[in-house]
Amino acid sequence: MVLPPFQSLIDAHAGEVSRLCHALAGPNDGADCAQATWLAALRAYPTLKSATNLRGWLLTIAARAAIDQHRARNRRAIPVETVPERAVAEHHQHGDEIWAVVRTLPERQRHAIGLRYVLDLPHAEVARSLGVSPAMSRRIVSDALATLRNQWSQK
Repeated sequence: MVLPPFQSLIDAHAGEVSRLCHALAGPNDGADCAQATWLAALRAYPTLKSATNLRGWLLTIAARAAIDQHRARNRRAIPVETVPERAVAEHHQHGDEIWAVVRTLPERQRHAIGLRYVLDLPHAEVARSLGVSPAMSRRIVSDALATLRNQWSQK
């Protein structure tokens, strides 16, 4: 299979990739998302097995890059004028209590919650780590969250 030169791919789809990135990642992160898309595409291009739907391939990469931009945005520090004595956000005021309840979960559920919400791993990686299928991983996390909600509401 012969792939067209990468530059011809850029020329043909740059506008679509840019529009999608700006639409999904927002006006502030759209350009960074588009750049990440082209870098990821350039890295993967030599190993591509088929050239039948390059547009779809690029737009899939762009959508995933936008998701990565959203995740990165949520991890950025928020500037403040003064640093509080103890670095605890208001929405984390019950953090110690929540983790005390998490510690009461069965080991498998506790690990699944940690992998999914502390390490922010996708269910496929949580499943691989637990040695189960992705569907079972979702079920374990769901059961753990239900148990946590139930125990938390009883407090």
